[in-house]
Amino acid sequence: MRSQSVVCIGELLIDFFCTDVDVDLMEGRHFLKSAGGAPANVSAAIAKLGGNAAFAGKVGKDPFGYFLKQTLDAVHVDTSMLVMDEKAPTTLAFVSLKNNGERDFVFNRGADALFTIEDVDQDKMNQAKILHFGSATALLSDPFCTAYLRLMSIAKDNGQFLSFDPNYRGDLWKGRVSEFVSAAKRAIALSDFVKVSDEELEIITGAKDHEEGVNILHGIGAKMVAVTLGKNGTLLSNGKKHEIIPSIPVTSIDSTGAGDAFVGAALFKLAGTDKIQSVETDFKKLRDIVSFANKVGALVCTKIGAIDALPRMEEIEASISL
Repeated sequence: MRSQSVVCIGELLIDFFCTDVDVDLMEGRHFLKSAGGAPANVSAAIAKLGGNAAFAGKVGKDPFGYFLKQTLDAVHVDTSMLVMDEKAPTTLAFVSLKNNGERDFVFNRGADALFTIEDVDQDKMNQAKILHFGSATALLSDPFCTAYLRLMSIAKDNGQFLSFDPNYRGDLWKGRVSEFVSAAKRAIALSDFVKVSDEELEIITGAKDHEEGVNILHGIGAKMVAVTLGKNGTLLSNGKKHEIIPSIPVTSIDSTGAGDAFVGAALFKLAGTDKIQSVETDFKKLRDIVSFANKVGALVCTKIGAIDALPRMEEIEASISL
């Protein structure tokens, strides 16, 4: 009998946000340090809701790596599979925003890229009820990409439930979009639950029509698909039925981490399901899960930050009648 745990595999990094107004990184002088990395955010979302989440990835054995470990430990994410590399630094991302919406972005890749299959505690992986693969950086290069896809294949053979979020970042894939699409399709083919944004859906499938794109993902192998549409809700499909699940109206302050919160909330509910594989054919159950995830994602938009903005269950119950 597997535990109700969810293991999130991918990058954990430092985001440095320039707090100066309307400047590029060359001119910026003041930066806010924040824990980043989509899979780490998902693990934190699950843990803050009261679920059992673990994170697997690699950081440097440096002050930034210790800060990131401490951040996850503080919200009760299991970090026993977080590797601290003595030779490579923690990955850093620097971002500034200009008033015209343009983003100045510099990515200093470090330890996360060096995660290998040898870094994995396979026994712990095998005990997880759900494995979530939602890294923006994992598919960029080897050895991480090979390790990622190999872990997905092992989990598939092991009969585990797989979740995948491609987390496309245009800044990281400039001139390499076709490589991203190819790797993402390999991951989708192995996945039970796939979450994409409407932009990612079009990039991966080439289809402008959402329903056509979703059908293509099912054809690749995805069992359940959730297409996040922002304030318009989420297009949910199990291959036989599809429906747009509405979100809730909120005054959005910062949408950072909303997608990760959505995934974390959905996986939290899925992990608490007795017969998880049967959810695919139970559209009502699936609808309830996605409705809950929509609410959690919306609530995150009402606060600043990613992990700090993630709500606990009592906050959700206090804010919204579930």
